[in-house]
Amino acid sequence: MRKASLFCSFLLFALYSNAQTTVKVMSFNIRLDVKSDGDNWWEKRKDKVAALMNYYASDFIGAQEVEHHQLQYLLGELKGYGHIGVGRDDGKTEGEYSCIFFNKEKFKVIQQSTFWLSVTPDSVSRGWDAACNRVCTYGLFQSKKTKKNVWIFNTHLDHMGTTARFESVKLVAQKINELTNSENTPVIITGDFNARPNDEPVKFMLSAFLNSRTISEMPAYGPADTWNGFQFDKVPEGCIDYIFVKEHEKLAVKKFATITDSYNKKYPSDHFPVIAEMMIR
Repeated sequence: MRKASLFCSFLLFALYSNAQTTVKVMSFNIRLDVKSDGDNWWEKRKDKVAALMNYYASDFIGAQEVEHHQLQYLLGELKGYGHIGVGRDDGKTEGEYSCIFFNKEKFKVIQQSTFWLSVTPDSVSRGWDAACNRVCTYGLFQSKKTKKNVWIFNTHLDHMGTTARFESVKLVAQKINELTNSENTPVIITGDFNARPNDEPVKFMLSAFLNSRTISEMPAYGPADTWNGFQFDKVPEGCIDYIFVKEHEKLAVKKFATITDSYNKKYPSDHFPVIAEMMIR
């Protein structure tokens, strides 16, 4: 009887384990390639960026400020990753990407696209008072093991346009509703929002979504502020990088951290990456 009971317990555990998916998600503004960054120039730190990504081994990395040659470098260095996303200036390879790297051993892409943060989101365009073209890349991914789906959205709001930032988050929320309301699939949003928690764009996001940092079951690790400006001896200036989730009865945020890793009193980027571990049942 004892052996039968142990076998049944093992079987139930196996079935339960196979019915849930652990997902690690990172948001990381890697800083574009600007030679005037001097000692923090991309060529001097690119191996540190790749090493950080490989070490933390997130299933999804929503990356911002990724130029095409940076994308190509990272794809060559990252172990087992694919990507989705296009350049914001031509819908192909020109301009920064807000791409999503994904673990292609564990997940496959079911659907993917990019839209522009503007009044004409389906074409290359600049919105409102923005200084640059801005985009949001998204994908519907399926776990190869459990067959469960998850939506990942990644964006980078404008650094100058106040109206553009607010209108952009409204557009992102609208697109998410259009794409996901007809199904019961978890939604995760990563991004550099160029807005602090008390700014209107983040307040709007919090009216529609949840901040992974604040709902983490384990207290968040690391500082709330994510913008370091490559200034190692200065206190970071505000939280502008986030991982939001749409409230869902089968999604739970287990852990959240701001990664402050450094080397030789330097940071891999002018932003700290943030990472969350989630359970999808």
